Amino acid sequence: MKLNELLGIEFPIIQGGMANIATGAFAAAVSNAGALGLVGSGGMDAQALRAEIRAARAMTEKPFGVNLMLMNPHIDELAQVVVEEGVRVVTTGAGNPGKYIPAWKQAGIRVFPVVAAPILAKRLERYGVDGFIAEGTESGGHVGEMTTMALVPQVVDAVGVPVIAAGGIADGRQMAAAFALGACGVQVGTCLLASAECPIHDNYKQAVVKAGPNDTVVTGRSGGAPVRVLKNKMAREYLRMEKDNLPLAELEKLTLGSLRRAVFDGDTDTGSLMAGQVAGMVREVKPLRQIFEELMAGCQSVWKELCE
Repeated sequence: MKLNELLGIEFPIIQGGMANIATGAFAAAVSNAGALGLVGSGGMDAQALRAEIRAARAMTEKPFGVNLMLMNPHIDELAQVVVEEGVRVVTTGAGNPGKYIPAWKQAGIRVFPVVAAPILAKRLERYGVDGFIAEGTESGGHVGEMTTMALVPQVVDAVGVPVIAAGGIADGRQMAAAFALGACGVQVGTCLLASAECPIHDNYKQAVVKAGPNDTVVTGRSGGAPVRVLKNKMAREYLRMEKDNLPLAELEKLTLGSLRRAVFDGDTDTGSLMAGQVAGMVREVKPLRQIFEELMAGCQSVWKELCE
């Protein structure tokens, strides 16, 4: 079963739960354009998440969901908010959602943990999740080590529930490859940064549009929290400090508030411009609907050529 059939949406596409970017308004815009929008709870407390969920509901009648980062200090309250607000889909990252799943399932919520390794998927399947988002290291933001090409088929083989491919997907060829690997749909993020509806500062959008094939870098490996961002002054300084083995506290001081500086202030020098390796394929700002339609048309074209 394709993801769109599973979730009752038009396209088999989920929007990534990007912290400080995936607002209620953006999630609603994505859902209205035919995919599944997600409210990204990263950096939110319970009150803020509740407000964004209600904002999304006021702007769309289509299905939408919430992404919960399990390392959030407010996670217990956030886990309860999605139940109280009647959220239909939850994706999770950065931890084990097992303690929350019984309440979510009792409330009729579909649960899709993000995983970066097959062993984690096998461990989580016993909790009764509805599927997995297998996210390769090509993605923007927090990353694992396995590439999407290697990760997705191994997760598909390891579990008996649907698998959604994420990381390195920005056009129809990559979407077709995801289906060939056994995925039921895809999650995209970087290509949506350059959507007309995305709420990030225009400087951030233009940085994505202007990015070349090798313009991303992974910071934070030394501290066990690797993050893929566009190369800029802050990223280069961070890598220099890592090479010099400076204390984690000094590294954290450099990045404190850096994502917000990028998203809201358009600071492309000291802001954290999270983006995946496919940033080099994003050439212009487009409406969400056009992005999704082009993904689908490109995918169908590839399959047609392969079948001839």
